[in-house]
Amino acid sequence: MPTRNITLAWTGASGMPYGVRLLEQLLLAGAQVNLLVSSAAQIVAKQEMDWLIPTNPNALQTQLCEQYAALPGTVRVFGREAWFAPVASGSNPADAMIICPCSMGSLAAIAQGLSDNLIERAADVCLKERKLLILVPRETPYSVLHLENMLKLARMGVLIVPPNPGFYHRPQSIQDLVDYIVARLLDHLQIPHNLLPRWGET
Repeated sequence: MPTRNITLAWTGASGMPYGVRLLEQLLLAGAQVNLLVSSAAQIVAKQEMDWLIPTNPNALQTQLCEQYAALPGTVRVFGREAWFAPVASGSNPADAMIICPCSMGSLAAIAQGLSDNLIERAADVCLKERKLLILVPRETPYSVLHLENMLKLARMGVLIVPPNPGFYHRPQSIQDLVDYIVARLLDHLQIPHNLLPRWGET
């Protein structure tokens, strides 16, 4: 399989462990990752993982490149207003984009076609270029407005994947629950993995 170019965005919903594990697995599979991080995601990362994400994109990129140096993939980090980033144009779109976790604010902005930051613009590019766009909304319960926005996006071809883990694989840890969701996301991105056996496999 040729190298996949994936745009991964982290926004301000709970669920940063999903996004971080997904980044790791994408790099492990040799993917080229364009990472976009919202300011709210930085707050969530500190709350959920005690991780102070650098505000400067270059500093974050350096940190991640050092952390994942042993993995075959590559990661590039772009700022929220990096309008000259490749993912901001339909002439150079990624193969797919995934927002994990996805806040309801980001979901609503994408549903309305807003492009006030690079995350929203990159998602808009995916929609207009008919590329795969996956949103992982972490919210409960859903309001009518949330559901209407998700339905609108689903009708456009966007894949809505709430992080609802299954239990048939008998998870023994929080990591097992995270891996269940990440495995499903990787399947939809057509990225190989060994996180857990598929249904019907031993």
